[in-house]
Amino acid sequence: MPANRAPFRPARRTVLRALGGAAALGGLAGCGVPAAYVEPGDRAADDRSARDKRLVFANWPLYIDTADADGTDKSRRPTLDAFEKRTGIDVRYTEEINDNDEFFGKISPSLMNHQETGRDLVVISDWMCARFVRLGWVQEMDRAHQPHVDKYLDPLLRSPGFDRGRAFTVPWQSGITGIAYNKKRLGREIRQVSDLWADDLKGRVTLLSGLDEAFALLMQGDGVDITRWRDDDFHRMCDRIEKLVDGQHIRRFTGNDYIKDLAGGDVLACQAYSGDVIQLQADDPDIEFVVPEEGAELWAESLMIPNRARHKANAERLVDHYYRPEVAAELAAWVNYVCPVPAARDILGSAKDKDLVALAEDPLIFPDGRMRERLAIARDITSGERTEFAKRWNSIVGL
Repeated sequence: MPANRAPFRPARRTVLRALGGAAALGGLAGCGVPAAYVEPGDRAADDRSARDKRLVFANWPLYIDTADADGTDKSRRPTLDAFEKRTGIDVRYTEEINDNDEFFGKISPSLMNHQETGRDLVVISDWMCARFVRLGWVQEMDRAHQPHVDKYLDPLLRSPGFDRGRAFTVPWQSGITGIAYNKKRLGREIRQVSDLWADDLKGRVTLLSGLDEAFALLMQGDGVDITRWRDDDFHRMCDRIEKLVDGQHIRRFTGNDYIKDLAGGDVLACQAYSGDVIQLQADDPDIEFVVPEEGAELWAESLMIPNRARHKANAERLVDHYYRPEVAAELAAWVNYVCPVPAARDILGSAKDKDLVALAEDPLIFPDGRMRERLAIARDITSGERTEFAKRWNSIVGL
């Protein structure tokens, strides 16, 4: 199992960057377009899995293990190869998802017209998964084909508000939205969200520009329980950020380009994703990632089987394959996000390779008990809330 760290990945939690797009998606998610919703009885197609041993799996770039340890064969994907060898199922793997909204636009015409998408399995961010589930655009998975999911899925990820019991979605990888900072350059520790607003950080702080990415951690800084936040919690948070923008305390709002700002020293502290910081630390050990004392948001990007998929049972078997602890460990060693299979930690911890053992001990891949107590999955923004909230947030961010 190679211990190589994957190169930086593009932002997978990209959200709508204009009110018009937010309003359009919000309307669909709330069934503002009645024909968009698909009733349970209309979601399945003839499943060819038994007679057609293949499936199409759409994922993000650089989000799977590759066999480039010696630089000779970057086309191989060992965990997928193992599945194909064990089951005889051929997997056509595509790296076609670069943005949640863009991918939604690509496949939504087929789904709202009750047509197959040509894909049997897709990975998108949970905030977008929530829209697919509300619209009835994904099929319930058969747990009879997924004993490892039942046994090994992290309890923290088992029952988000939009999909209680994970009937329609299964996490591919997870992550934490917290705070990253350069401890050496700042000269002090950051322990709370409020530490970002200290005078010595004026003009040297960035926040994430996406509404779905940013709001939960900022609410937690106000002491809000993000599993059941309310409208007034949101607007109180916006009032605070608006004042900080007006006072030029916040340098700017970013996508994943915060990585460049932090590494180059243009900013000293920022909202950040745990997986990115693990990679930054490889080059600069002075960069720290903090789960604030008030808590941080735990999120996931999840596997779903779209309506009318022609190889549903094959897809369910592939999902279960990645919940075998030894397979989950191999994937975690490459992508460096929070592993949704805690049992994989023991696999890495018993390895002979010291780098793999170090990954097993990294709380940003396998959160320890103290960190887990401070992690929460945010209640998602409903379709009825989204237009108003996007308008308020985008006016602050300048979108």
